[in-house]
Amino acid sequence: MDSDYRIYLARAENELNLAAIILKLSDDKEMQVSMFGTKADTYYSAAIAHAYYSIFYAAKAYLIKKRIRTEAPEEHRKTFESFAQLAKDGIIDIELLNAYQSLLVKAEVLLHIFEIEKGKRTKFTYKKIPQANQEPAQESVHNARFFYAKIVGLCENVM
Repeated sequence: MDSDYRIYLARAENELNLAAIILKLSDDKEMQVSMFGTKADTYYSAAIAHAYYSIFYAAKAYLIKKRIRTEAPEEHRKTFESFAQLAKDGIIDIELLNAYQSLLVKAEVLLHIFEIEKGKRTKFTYKKIPQANQEPAQESVHNARFFYAKIVGLCENVM
């Protein structure tokens, strides 16, 4: 059980790193041309998708630590709903208070970020031109960094 959550945290970190790399690459047109020999382009929708997956895998890691498993079919929906239930039950608030002592981070913030990124993955991956996604991509990477850091802290304090 212990190694399963670590695998998901490692995957979440990998997705977060990739999202940040894609964001940087999209912003640096000269690097695209000089290093890869491609025309200058943007890949913001991919950054959003990978930021979402970082959050998804981090949430799965935390759920596993709480002995909650989500599986296909509809694994993304089940993961979100299970995470949401922990927030509704006040479980995450208590652990945040214990893990971060005086730092008050509401579980609703984590839950809201997860919900927003889940929606943006669909909206910005399939329905927008890549160039229009710079600001949402920056926000997604920022949200994924925040979410991942908080989940790592929570996982370290779950018995």
